[in-house]
Amino acid sequence: MKGNRSLEIFMFLLHGVNDTRTNKHVYFAFGLLVYIMTVFVNLALVSTVILDKTLHEPMYLFLCNLFVNGICGASAFYPKILVDLFSDSHFISFLACLIQIYLILCYSLCELTCLNVMAYDRYVAICRPLEYLDIMTHQKVAKLVFFSWLFALLQTALGAWVTVRMPLCGNDIDKLYCSNWEVIKLSCTDLIIIDVYGNFLLLSLVFQVTFIIVSYIHIVRASLQSKTGKVKFMQTCLPHLITLTNFAVSLVFDAMYSRYGKSQTQQSLCNIFGIEFLVVPPLLNPIIYGMKQTEMRHQLVKMYKKIKALSQS
Repeated sequence: MKGNRSLEIFMFLLHGVNDTRTNKHVYFAFGLLVYIMTVFVNLALVSTVILDKTLHEPMYLFLCNLFVNGICGASAFYPKILVDLFSDSHFISFLACLIQIYLILCYSLCELTCLNVMAYDRYVAICRPLEYLDIMTHQKVAKLVFFSWLFALLQTALGAWVTVRMPLCGNDIDKLYCSNWEVIKLSCTDLIIIDVYGNFLLLSLVFQVTFIIVSYIHIVRASLQSKTGKVKFMQTCLPHLITLTNFAVSLVFDAMYSRYGKSQTQQSLCNIFGIEFLVVPPLLNPIIYGMKQTEMRHQLVKMYKKIKALSQS
């Protein structure tokens, strides 16, 4: 398997699915239900933001961007695993594996950049409220949304390029899906470019997390100075912190999978660790914001009543 390979002929074997054979019908039903719920709640809030002009504000547009990314992340994972649950062989071509790696990695990186953009928006809203409308113009919002996707896409494209050029000496992946790190571990040689790319991602992660932490230090200080600031913090910043914590915990779980993934006796636990960041954030984020954002909740209820009235007429 070393050396040149055809993107279509070379196949990977996903071993993580083996543990689901005994209860595959239960897993399939549960997975399909969660996937439908995830897409539905995200689409509902995206539609609410798009259709209601009163929600065409920076904060809600950034939320809309986050929800779209959640749909992309869920769609990169669920269809393949649902098909595998009813398949006796769990092979995936190199090209299909590369596409899944690209989509999942792009989702993860875009989630982080979206959270950074949202932290910046909340910083301006609370720490510089009088300048908010002058700073967060429609052009600025469009540029920030574009940047959040562009930065993630470029980082992911670099990772895909590195993966394609690697000589592989194996095809066994101990996971439910294709991940960049699992494929890199199959490399025949230690490539310097892999270390460079890994260090680049690590530095990017540290920089973005540091930016969020510094932003919230200023936000908390400003919020404690007035009652209005405390109310605004609870209404708009607390959901963002919950979302950020949720995503951070998800990444920790994925790291735990990498640590304990070789333990065959803990395959079920490893599977949970490995998919938590693909399952929980896309489902919980819209629910958290749907409950916490009063204006969004009201508009969602109004839209539901209109649809119900139309269906009854």
